[in-house]
This record gives sequence, structure tokens and C-alpha cells, in this order.
Amino acid sequence: MQVTFGGAIADAAHAHVREVLHPAIFNHSVRVWLLADHFGRQQGVEGMEREALAIACLFHDAGTAAPYEGPERFEVEGADAARAFLSEHDWPEPLTQRVWEAIALHTSPGIAERMGALPRLVRLAVMADFGRTDLLTANGWQTLSSTLSRFPRADIEIALGDAVVAQAVRAPEKAPPSSWPGALLAAHLADPDHIGVNPAF
Repeated sequence: MQVTFGGAIADAAHAHVREVLHPAIFNHSVRVWLLADHFGRQQGVEGMEREALAIACLFHDAGTAAPYEGPERFEVEGADAARAFLSEHDWPEPLTQRVWEAIALHTSPGIAERMGALPRLVRLAVMADFGRTDLLTANGWQTLSSTLSRFPRADIEIALGDAVVAQAVRAPEKAPPSSWPGALLAAHLADPDHIGVNPAF
């Protein structure tokens, strides 16, 4: 199965994030796209909306990359990075806003699922890649398994958790207590010598 991203702008997004993301986080981002696209096709997502979904998936963890380490939570920094990228390509503002929301809300359970197709699909795909196997049928996993395997997990849970915590240690305001980054930071501070997957992941 050839991996496509729905359009020239998404292809450019793919090339861009490949240059700036940790390899494990990049692979995760592509897997999230493959899963989100599978879900989206079942719901009739096509055309520019499909390309927007690809861009949201590819940028959803971009806030962990050094070029995008700003003062906000990594989810918001990633959303802002996607907005800046799309503004350079004259992307329609309403669709850009939906991409922004999908990225900014992807760690917000119960909210992303109710904010429209893009936030819901990105959230579902992230959960599926992190173990919610019940979100996909056995046939779905079988269909995607060979393509997903081309993008190894490479200890993504450690790479992503450590990246978020490292930023939060440098700037605690990036990890407010009620957020997922906040939970990761609290677990790290409770046991700073812990090795492996952050207990709050």
C-alpha cells in the first residue's frame, strides 16, 4: 500500500515534519495519519478535508520539535506551527482553523471528539496507535498492518513522553496541572530517576 497524503500541501507538510521531528515521533505521526485516514474514509472524508486531516496528523506532535518550542503547551505550539505552515501556502482560513483545533485538542478527551470531524479523527487515531485496538475491527488492523509496520514504533511512548517532560522542566508553564503535559511532569518530578515509559503516559 502506497502512503499518500491527499495533496501537494500535505506532501510538503510530510517532508517538513520529517526534517524536524524525532524519528519515533515522525513515525507515530504517519501511523496516526494512516489510522485517521482509514476512519475518515468510512465517514466520507475526501478532497481538501482529507488533505487537512493529513496535515493535522503530521503536525499533531510538532510542538515537541526544537524549532517549535515556544511558551505554550506543545499541543498549542504544534497547532500554531501548522497554522504558520498553511499560511505560507495560502490555505483557506476556515480549514486552517479546523486543523489548528484538531492539533490543539488531540490530548483533550471528551472535547476533541465533539469538535467536528478533524479533531475527532485525530484523537481516535492517536488513541488507536497507543493501544486502543478496540477502535478498529480485526479486518481494519489486517488491512493496515503491513503499511503501519513500515513506520516502526521505536519506543514512541518513551520518546514522546521524554520530549514533553524535557520542555516542561525548562518551562513549567507549558505543563499546567490539569493537562496531559502536567500529568507527565508531575510523574517525572515524583520519580526523576525513573527509566522507561513515564507512568502517566
